[in-house]
Amino acid sequence: MTRRSYAYLALMLVAAMFGVTFVFVKSALDVIPPLAFVGWRFFIGAVVLFVVGRPWGRAVWRDGTIAGIALFIGYATQTIGLELTSATNSGLITGLYVVFTPLIAAIARRTSPAIATIAGASMSIVGLGALTVTDTFTLESGDVWTLACAVAFAFHIVILAYLAPRHEVLPFTAVQLGFVAAAALALSAIVDGGLPIPSAEAWPTLIITGLLVTAGAFLMQVWSQQIIGPSRTAIILAVEPLFAVITAGLVLGERLDVRGWIGAGLMIAGTYVVLVFAPPEDADIRTAEALSEAH
Repeated sequence: MTRRSYAYLALMLVAAMFGVTFVFVKSALDVIPPLAFVGWRFFIGAVVLFVVGRPWGRAVWRDGTIAGIALFIGYATQTIGLELTSATNSGLITGLYVVFTPLIAAIARRTSPAIATIAGASMSIVGLGALTVTDTFTLESGDVWTLACAVAFAFHIVILAYLAPRHEVLPFTAVQLGFVAAAALALSAIVDGGLPIPSAEAWPTLIITGLLVTAGAFLMQVWSQQIIGPSRTAIILAVEPLFAVITAGLVLGERLDVRGWIGAGLMIAGTYVVLVFAPPEDADIRTAEALSEAH
């Protein structure tokens, strides 16, 4: 098998791991606050990567911190939202980062989004409304937090397209995880009135998500994206919401009503309109990077 084939397989595994994680994190938030969960989870992942890939030099710390800011915002808002909404909604709304990625990439390269991107985004927004807007025409706060997470993850993918090729995968990823851990634990100490120490009930989920999903899956994503680019990465990761919906149904017994299924279908359809018909942004991002460095 070629490196590209391994990258595709790795990303499919990443999508499955991310999707299944929603259910277990949802349960863990009953015994630990959201920011503390993010902090301890990323602390575990960061320790592992710092041991095997120590970052050296200002550049990797600078670029890793920049990417880490977007990653922190994404996971913090996602976890806060997951405490307030269902695992099904969280998985589906998080998946909208696939739609937002080409929109943000278009802004980065200073061009108008493709027609397919606009069409797919419009379908996804209508679907989001059908899934989340209540009979009183209000959005639940958990869904709003999760929508912010999707935007942050889209920014993170675009940032990785710029910065990841400049560095070795391990140290660059270690800095990102370390920043998320430090920021989340510090903010948790302020918001929660002191840093919560995880209970025995929370540690299994923290260890599993910290080692397998945070360190393992995220490392595979960074490595794979450098091989196949952000567009193809987004295509494969787009199956993440499906794993989330299936797992939430099997484990938590969550079910969508007719309107919810219509909304979910529109969101997934909109995602694939963007991914299949919109032009890849990979080359344009690299072009924009070259132009920005020239200035």
